[in-house]
Amino acid sequence: MGAAVAVAAAVVAAALGGCGSSGGSSTEAAPTHPAAVGSGAYSPSIDPSNFVSKVDNPYLPYRPGTILRYTGVMKNGTTPQTDTVFVTHRKRPVLGVKCTVVRDTVTSRGRPVERTFDWYAQDQQGNVWYMGEETQELKHGQFGKMIDSGPAGKNGAKPGVIMEAAPKPGDRYWQFHWPGHALDKGTVLRNGVAVKVPYRSFSNTLLTQEQSPLEPGIRDWKWSAAGIGYVEERAHAGSQEQIKLISVSHR
Repeated sequence: MGAAVAVAAAVVAAALGGCGSSGGSSTEAAPTHPAAVGSGAYSPSIDPSNFVSKVDNPYLPYRPGTILRYTGVMKNGTTPQTDTVFVTHRKRPVLGVKCTVVRDTVTSRGRPVERTFDWYAQDQQGNVWYMGEETQELKHGQFGKMIDSGPAGKNGAKPGVIMEAAPKPGDRYWQFHWPGHALDKGTVLRNGVAVKVPYRSFSNTLLTQEQSPLEPGIRDWKWSAAGIGYVEERAHAGSQEQIKLISVSHR
């Protein structure tokens, strides 16, 4: 969010809705990764020899030393939150892949609430893979690991794609697959979306949706700007949580 990483598997056809041509006889090309949602069982194969050592996808560039700060409200729509995302210089091996470690700290009214270490790796096609996390919740003044934390490859958890190399409206893909804990799916909704956040205005962002069958009533929308990454996240249904980018810095 080292050594090269890879995903070696046959490309699985995406379940695209409404993406055919006007004549109805052709469809968009399937995503160039094996995390696309299909009819069969999801079983990506990781080959650490076939991918790159950095994360520089235009819509999710995780350059070490980058700090992105967001403000917004929690799920109840009234409790304020500040979210600080720091791309560390650390690497964390997952399934033989040296992943970029991204630290995400949530605070409310000046007090820390939750801290997460997320692990990302990018394949040679430019897809950014989410390899798991360690989530820490503040209890009795100290951060402690939560039960639903862990890397891909353990206890049935499987990695997925968090950002495609060439996102197209209608693409659907697994972001993380851990039965009973996380079954996160992403869908590309639109390209070229204008959005205004405290940091600045953007005329051409990528809009994606995240949803899990474990929380069927909740849908999150995310707007991503080239060269920066996520600039806004807002619950579209089932929650009132939202955050918007207020600053970008490097150290």
